[in-house]
Amino acid sequence: MKKERVVVAMSGGVDSSVAAALLKDQGYEVIGITMCFNLVDAERKRPACCGIQGIEDARRVAQKLGIRHYVLNMQKPLIDYVIKDFLNEYAHGRTPNPCIRCNQYLKFDFLLKKALSLDANFLATGHYARIAKTKNGLILKKARDLYKDQSYFLYHLNSKQLKHILFPIGNYTKIGVRELARKFGLAVAEKKGSQEICFLPQVDYRPFLENALGNKIKPGLILDSNGNVLGKHRGIAFYTIGQREGLGIAKGYPIYVIGIDSGKNEITVGRREEALGKEFIVKDVYLVCRRIKKKIAVRVRIRYNHKEAAAWIIPFKDKIKIKFNRPQFAITPGQSAVFYIRGLVSGGGYIEKVLS
Repeated sequence: MKKERVVVAMSGGVDSSVAAALLKDQGYEVIGITMCFNLVDAERKRPACCGIQGIEDARRVAQKLGIRHYVLNMQKPLIDYVIKDFLNEYAHGRTPNPCIRCNQYLKFDFLLKKALSLDANFLATGHYARIAKTKNGLILKKARDLYKDQSYFLYHLNSKQLKHILFPIGNYTKIGVRELARKFGLAVAEKKGSQEICFLPQVDYRPFLENALGNKIKPGLILDSNGNVLGKHRGIAFYTIGQREGLGIAKGYPIYVIGIDSGKNEITVGRREEALGKEFIVKDVYLVCRRIKKKIAVRVRIRYNHKEAAAWIIPFKDKIKIKFNRPQFAITPGQSAVFYIRGLVSGGGYIEKVLS
């Protein structure tokens, strides 16, 4: 009987390496593919999942497992679908999440199509997420390890895509994954995890923006909520809702960015309670049930490290209005709001505008 073929997206990290090892151990014909973004390791000040070292680590793991391994140049799609959006969003005072777009357009579009073109049955990744069967078809589900759960980044995945996707480590904890790596004898067992935004040379994103946007970044006024001028900012691209550091203003109490007006090139700051919000609009909505005709009770996460909270999703023209039961800190335009019902991802979209 012919083995089912699966392409594994191998970054050179422990998670994707163990995913490949598990599938090989389960009897699949495994092919490893590493996405190359032409990142130069010598210029970087932190680990990258897709630099030269990552490619070499993936190659060594593939050799250890006895599987084929290929490198796929994805620099142009990264620029066209992720980096350009990243720069445009920050230039307009919004805070993007490039990892969501990378998963949507690169891993589960370009790479999935590549896998299927190689006559593979599945594309597998090292994401901490699971897939559940429901009456509405296959649906994304949180990982067993809720601390590492990455379903937030994957909310765009639909049933048609999910039937060709595997998440081999979704039922394991991070500790368990490292134990498996040692069991399989993988050299990356103790390798540290990479930072989230792979194309940034350093943790601070501002030098990257400054170099790429140049004179598009202009200083402007910092105001309080009453319109009083408190100082000047370096450029709205360098600020995000809820930010406290780097404002250069002493008020005798902590102040936070509570508003960014790209049209006026102004930033508004205030006390922490002024950064709380309950209602906002979500655009570019993906819903598992396609449409909603009345409000639905869900739990909503407004950024990856946000503890999801009870809310209502309400139809609003071709968009969605979200109303939290309790105010949440720093609802940020440009970030994604992801909806959960009993641990299943029921949809999500981009935060467009905070209403209150």
